[in-house]
Order: sequence, then C-alpha cells, then structure tokens
Amino acid sequence: MLNNKTLFILLISLCFSCKPNTKAQQNNTYADVISVAAMKDVMWKGELFSKIQLDTINPKKGLYGLGPEAFLRGEILINNGKTYVSKVLTDTTMTVKKIPDAEAPFFVYAHVNEWNKIRLPSTLKSIKDLETFIDSKTKDKKRPFAFKLEGDISKATIHIQNLPEGTKVSSPKEAHQGQTNYELDNESVEIIGFFSTEHQGVFTHHDSFLHMHLITKDETKMGHLDSVVFDEMTLLLPKS
Repeated sequence: MLNNKTLFILLISLCFSCKPNTKAQQNNTYADVISVAAMKDVMWKGELFSKIQLDTINPKKGLYGLGPEAFLRGEILINNGKTYVSKVLTDTTMTVKKIPDAEAPFFVYAHVNEWNKIRLPSTLKSIKDLETFIDSKTKDKKRPFAFKLEGDISKATIHIQNLPEGTKVSSPKEAHQGQTNYELDNESVEIIGFFSTEHQGVFTHHDSFLHMHLITKDETKMGHLDSVVFDEMTLLLPKS
C-alpha cells in the first residue's frame, strides 16, 4: 500500500511530466511552409530515395514548391499547382515535362494565393543582393516564406542534377556528380523561391537563406538558379 506522502509525490511528478514541450510548439509556428526531409541527409547520408510523392499534396491552387527529383536525376518545381520536372539530355539541351506524381528526397512547399508586388531595384546585381533586399523588406513578417520573381533576366546560370544510376553518396561533392549547368540569355522567366534564416542544410544551402528554381515563360528550360543578372523584374511576397 502507498501512503499519502508517496501518492502526493507521484502526483506532482506526473504533473511536471505533462508540461507542454515549448520547443516542439515553436517548431510548429511555421505550419504554412512545409519542409519534408532535409538537404543535408541527401548530401551527407546518401538518402537519395523518395520521401514524398508530390501528387499527394493538396490543394493544388496556390501551391508552390521545389527540390530535386529522387535519386538526384532531375529538378522539380511546383508553380501554382503545376509540377514540372527537368532532366538532362546533353550538355546544352534538357527536357521539361509536367509530371504530377514526381517524387523527391527532400522538398519544401507552401500555399500562397495573395501577393504583394514590389519592383526590383535596378541596383540589385546578384543573388546575394536579392537576399539582402528580401531580408530588409520582411524583418517584421512571418518567416520562412515562399516568394516569386517575374520578368526578364539578362543572364542566368541554372543547373540540373543528373547523378549516374547506382552512385553512392556520402558528401556534397559525390552528390553533384553529373550536375549539368546551363547558361541563359535574355529570357522572360518566373523564379520560385523560399527564404529562411533557420533552414540552412534543410531546404537552403549552408551559405544562403534562399533556394530558387527558374522556369522560362515558354516552359522549355527549368532548373536550380545559381547566378543571375536581373533586367526588369517584379518581386512578389506573400500578403500578411
């Protein structure tokens, strides 16, 4: 038989064990931007296999997302519910197809149906400049978030992952085997991106707060954006 003092101690212990996990609650404050798995697990642990089938994400209206294709055999972009996959054909050519059930080893997505438009200043000359500009415009906004760029670029470099079949990966260098770069000139484009100061190695690279994929207006070229010279561009940020 338990005496009254022992029962009292047990009750107090149970109360403390039921205390809410504050850290877990904080992690749930970004429910409108969903991150599936992590870039670092692909690069360092070789987890190339599918972690998500994209046709399972609903609703499609206002859906934006990006990541690589499973086994690093292409790039994926969801632009307002339409899922595009680009693949390497040659050093200078690619295919871009709509594949709703594409699969990814890591992915980030969000739903945005209303945007605020800002003309991109002509002084912006690089992706780093864009990062600084977006950061300055969103200090008091909810983060992370998806954004868009629409307009014309003078030059850009995009890449498509094209890992040889059966390759084992345990480092970023190994993960980028077969990556093919493409140079673009004077194109009308849409760029879908995600901004976060807290997800380096998850859905942005370790040295950036941005992850962006570019698609040309004619939908014939698409890939991960590595560098760009902007021409006339409009930045779209989610309405609060």
